[in-house]
Amino acid sequence: MPPISLAQHYHQRTKYDPATISAKSSGLDWSNQPSVYKHYKVGKVYDLKPALGQSDQGQSQQLSKFLLCSYGITAKIATSAQEFLYLRAAPSAGGLYPAEVYLISDGTELLPKGLYHYQPQDHTLVQFWQSDQVWQKLCLSCFQHPALKVTRLAIATSAIFYRSAWRYQARAYRRIFLDTGHLLGNIDLSGAMHGFLPYAIGGFQDEELNQLLFLESASESVTTVLAILDPNTPIPPGVWSALASATTYDYGSIGEDQLLPQLHLASQIRDLKLVAASPELDKYNLPFCPKESTIAAESINWGDRFQYLEQTILRRRSTRAYTGASIDFSSLVILLEFTYQPHNFADQGLYPRGNYFAPELLQTFLAVSNVAGLEDGCYYYSVEAEELRQIRFKNFRPDLHFLCLGQDLGRDAAVVVFHTADLEKAVASYGDRAYRYLHLDAGQLGQRINLAATYLGLGVSGIAGFFDDQVNQLLGIPEQEAVIYITTIGQPRHGF
Repeated sequence: MPPISLAQHYHQRTKYDPATISAKSSGLDWSNQPSVYKHYKVGKVYDLKPALGQSDQGQSQQLSKFLLCSYGITAKIATSAQEFLYLRAAPSAGGLYPAEVYLISDGTELLPKGLYHYQPQDHTLVQFWQSDQVWQKLCLSCFQHPALKVTRLAIATSAIFYRSAWRYQARAYRRIFLDTGHLLGNIDLSGAMHGFLPYAIGGFQDEELNQLLFLESASESVTTVLAILDPNTPIPPGVWSALASATTYDYGSIGEDQLLPQLHLASQIRDLKLVAASPELDKYNLPFCPKESTIAAESINWGDRFQYLEQTILRRRSTRAYTGASIDFSSLVILLEFTYQPHNFADQGLYPRGNYFAPELLQTFLAVSNVAGLEDGCYYYSVEAEELRQIRFKNFRPDLHFLCLGQDLGRDAAVVVFHTADLEKAVASYGDRAYRYLHLDAGQLGQRINLAATYLGLGVSGIAGFFDDQVNQLLGIPEQEAVIYITTIGQPRHGF
């Protein structure tokens, strides 16, 4: 058997299995519960709240709403007489919000040159460093990315590892990048609404960027960079989103508590190495399997000036329980179109590409339990052909309840969406950094599912905890096809 990379080793070691999951579970150390907010004690504060009430649609209002709809606080829920849970525009596993958002300015009308941190707790920006050198250092760290040459503003996202690891231990790395993918999905859509064109950069010199933002890389590290362009600026030639890292095979005996930091360290980039995209062949195109077209007869209309999209982002919530009732096949088709065919919404002003890194590596399967007009079973979704191909004939509800760690969401959902990837092929293309790209892209797709379902009045919830190998067995896919993310969709039970 050929050696496996550290990313593959990490994936194997962090799988949930019915026989061992109890051993992986441990009580939460509430005395060391992490804060979900980062604070800067010094710095110039830019209050973004007054701009929300302005009616002139000026740049200050655009920036304020852009950040609010990307990662701002959208709801407050009382957990006790004096404590509240604050929810954000982008969902996060366990409400732990490991991602942080920084702005890097080369001098704009609103933001002088320097480094800024977005503070969602009070919707402010803190300029914690002012310097004429930040943009030059950013460009050097991103290998002089062409998109940075035609703008003066960028966003960097980071991850504070302990926020998720406190609850999810080594498997937290998966959730961190899924959560960041949710955030990137919002940034793409919010940018279109408010006059910013984000271009994602996943390949950069990690440690140089950490130093630029004054991060202690052992505890917090940059995860993505986005050049923020004017929508009328043409994308320059030679752009790329993802670069390859090295592939580590000599990793010895790594302890459970070192899996996450060692994978992150191994997947850092030091040299420019471009990768040509190699899309998977149209899979599961069996000659006699039943096929259902998903070309939508009608599409989501996000309204004049995107008012319905903004409302949907701000009211989106993760569903806690489903009724088990059916959803219409037409609703599923509309949802699939918005998620996987973004070019169909360019005439509404949305961007046709999204902030993806290696989307050609992801595959989509659906386990249908109660969709009116569609037979129960397992389907492969062909993005290119826009059709569902039935590869297994069965109602999987009892299996889904078990696979989702006994969560009723899996059992009572009308349909469950699985995102998977051939991990061996992904690592062959992008090195160990592929593991980041797969989860970032799956998180973005998951967020588009979330928003489409919310718009349609359906319940929706992502699940990152599942019995990995048993999912492969249920779907009938090869072992090397790693399960990246699960999203459940159904009729919501009111009160949850």
